[in-house]
Amino acid sequence: MFCYQCEQTAGGKGCSVSGVCGKNPDIQSLQDILLYGLKGIAAYAYHARELGAKDEEVDAFMHEALFKTVTNVSFDLQDHINAVLKCGMMNLRVMELLDKAHTQRFGNPVPTEVDTGTKKGPGILITGHDLLDLYELLKQTEGTGINIYTHSEMLPAHGYPELKKFKHLVGNYGGAWQEQKKEFKEFPGAILATTNCVLIPPDNTYLDRLFTIGITGMPGAKHIKGRDFSELIKKAKSLPSLTDLPGKKIMTGFHHTAILGLADKIIGAVKSGKIKRFFLIGGCDGAKPGRNYYTELAEKLPKDCVILTLACGKYRFNKLDFGAIDGIPRLIDIGQCNNAYSAIQVALALAKAFNCGVNDLPLSMVLSWFEQKAVAILLTLLALNIKGIRVGPTPPAFITPNVFKVLQDNFDLKLITTPEKDLNDILGAKVK
Repeated sequence: MFCYQCEQTAGGKGCSVSGVCGKNPDIQSLQDILLYGLKGIAAYAYHARELGAKDEEVDAFMHEALFKTVTNVSFDLQDHINAVLKCGMMNLRVMELLDKAHTQRFGNPVPTEVDTGTKKGPGILITGHDLLDLYELLKQTEGTGINIYTHSEMLPAHGYPELKKFKHLVGNYGGAWQEQKKEFKEFPGAILATTNCVLIPPDNTYLDRLFTIGITGMPGAKHIKGRDFSELIKKAKSLPSLTDLPGKKIMTGFHHTAILGLADKIIGAVKSGKIKRFFLIGGCDGAKPGRNYYTELAEKLPKDCVILTLACGKYRFNKLDFGAIDGIPRLIDIGQCNNAYSAIQVALALAKAFNCGVNDLPLSMVLSWFEQKAVAILLTLLALNIKGIRVGPTPPAFITPNVFKVLQDNFDLKLITTPEKDLNDILGAKVK
């Protein structure tokens, strides 16, 4: 990093300012956290702007915070901690902004059963996060005989009334983003990537049928401008047809408005002892070893516990049958990563119903992280003073031991260990 105070490489020869950049790794760590958080905010703000929604206060904060990370105008540790927590609150604002933009345009999501099989006929697979891209694709493919399949973080689209009304939105194909090289190779149709959770195709196996849109890019792939999908549609029609292949049914669409519609039933089940605890298990998935922890944790939960999940981390266990408690599903898919806003609204509503704080609820959060949006969401939870969160599978490399200790001391932030040990600590009982 360049030190703007002495115009030298930070921490190198000639860097004369004490406590700057490389000379103070904790300041550098907090600046990195802030920068990743800003990237997460920017991603959500982009989708909101595409739907005509923006927040000038969020925009102003991003300018201020970027100035702080680039110019190093302040070297005060507490000042940087405050900026990081403010970033969390700004991310809450932008998630709320995006939630309102989505629901005003596409309606409030409702619990929806989604097929994971395929149907005979040409197909287009859409991956990423942008619901407006999907809506325009559905309009332009209506009546063409092409079936549309969602992938990864597009799964929650099936719950929105204005999207699910299209009969050729037929199902969800595949799992989380890191499986796409295998899944995209096996999918015979055309593929549309709407955000940059997209990997370089191995040996050009499907590059000729991969399209990108918006700010997404891939060398060699055809880029669509102006949401004109005519070339994508033409390509899909020229490719081999998919076949009728049955798949497992999975549920999505548990927006906070849908969950709060069950509030009386949920509160009654908690008061009667039928529901002992809620676990929020979700976040960004990845290929690194150790992420089977989340599958094992979900499988080992007692039958009187309910799992809330969101983002692509749910693909570790969302095809498992967890059953229900008095008609309340034990696995509740809230939606995309930005639908962490819905999870927060549910927690706040339950806290109000039980006349307690969120930290006093029978609720445990066990999160997986991978990229900047996960960092932004964690900062939101910390800014709301939610304590006892477990994260994994490893701590971000840009968080120094001193900064992590601050988070531990102030928020009781923990790293995951093993499913058995963590459940024993949470439940206070022996879990095998």
